Amino acid sequence: MLYRLKDAGFQAFLVGGSVRDLLLGIRPKDFDVATDALPEEVRRLFRNCRLIGRRFRLAHVHYGDEIIEVATFRAAAAPPEVDDEDHREIDDARVSDDSGRILRDNVYGAIDGDVWRRDFTCNALYYNIADFSVWDYVNGAEDVHARVMRLIGDPELRYREDPVRMLRAARFAAKLGFTMHPDTRAPMDELAPLLAGVPAARLFDESTKIFLGGHGLASLERLVDFGLLPHLLPDTAEELSRDPAGPAAKLLRLGLAGTDARVAADRAVTPTFLFAVLLFGPIQRLALANIEAGASESHAWSDATDEVLSTQVRRVAIPKRFTLPLRELLVLQPRFDRRDGRRSLALLQHPRFRAAYDFMLLRAEAGMIPAEVAAWWTEIQTLPADERHERVAQLAPAEGAEPGEAPDGDRPRRRRRRRRRPGGGGGSDAPSA
Repeated sequence: MLYRLKDAGFQAFLVGGSVRDLLLGIRPKDFDVATDALPEEVRRLFRNCRLIGRRFRLAHVHYGDEIIEVATFRAAAAPPEVDDEDHREIDDARVSDDSGRILRDNVYGAIDGDVWRRDFTCNALYYNIADFSVWDYVNGAEDVHARVMRLIGDPELRYREDPVRMLRAARFAAKLGFTMHPDTRAPMDELAPLLAGVPAARLFDESTKIFLGGHGLASLERLVDFGLLPHLLPDTAEELSRDPAGPAAKLLRLGLAGTDARVAADRAVTPTFLFAVLLFGPIQRLALANIEAGASESHAWSDATDEVLSTQVRRVAIPKRFTLPLRELLVLQPRFDRRDGRRSLALLQHPRFRAAYDFMLLRAEAGMIPAEVAAWWTEIQTLPADERHERVAQLAPAEGAEPGEAPDGDRPRRRRRRRRRPGGGGGSDAPSA
């Protein structure tokens, strides 16, 4: 791909995280390309190309399941002391809101301007295939070797341009094990509230990168340290601050560690389970309060889940395809505490049983429910149907059944009385519509 751009007369560089990771000895997960070709010119060169983006136009070139992002060099913003006609035209072409956040920025330029538009020095390295050299304008290679996260330019201005850079700083620092340069860290406390102005859909995308990228637990700790968590997951942040070492906090950390392990093992992860882990603490607290107020257990959990989710999706737009199964997963949790009767065995047939069971194991590991409850549900799945009923019958007297009363699953069925056909004819009923 790079050689096709070069052969067509364009500059073509590998840029960003792939160059950084290669310097660190890490195998890059993906590759980004920077070029002086305009997006429309890239599309003419590659039939498997799709143009995306409104804030900044990008070309996505598809190779099967892999996507290579191609960005045209952007023009640098005018330094504060410069006021010439060219820079005024560039600044006039940008659209920002009152806080300085850039809303649209399709202003193209050359590589020596593009570098100043990138966020961190470690992500501003360009690998030139023409002579296999690394172009470094901002001492990025030095910061990579020193393992330091440093913003390019004035940190306050760069965060105002795009507040998501604060989240990216936390994510990269967690992923790479980098320390934060003091100047890059300093404005976060004051500017973190700007995240409220970021579209909720974009924060969902960033949240999945933060927590499903294989370094979720370390990212959580960075978000807490940098004061960013209350502006991303306010109820979760409040729960952690209320009881940092409590069972809900333990479940959160165990869940993120388990997610990181699954990513490392190349196993599937889902936002449904992730946000169940992130939000369980506040949901449980509210559900218990509802029960104390007189609500039934099922209604208490259902209402608590709905209330916490409705608050969270205004900040992070979790799609319904994830919130609906999340709701079912959490509302099923109290049913694991009841192991007697037909209803307990019916839980095994529920479409969400497997996810709910995995979450129940996590609750047991966090000390929220007895270990024997988790062991019972683990064993019951391996037994034949008749042995399952026997195990349920053994528990019935100890778990609420009246002495001598059979559990629901073993009660004889009542025979339904047949209805006569209209007109008094005999025989079986006709099937109802």
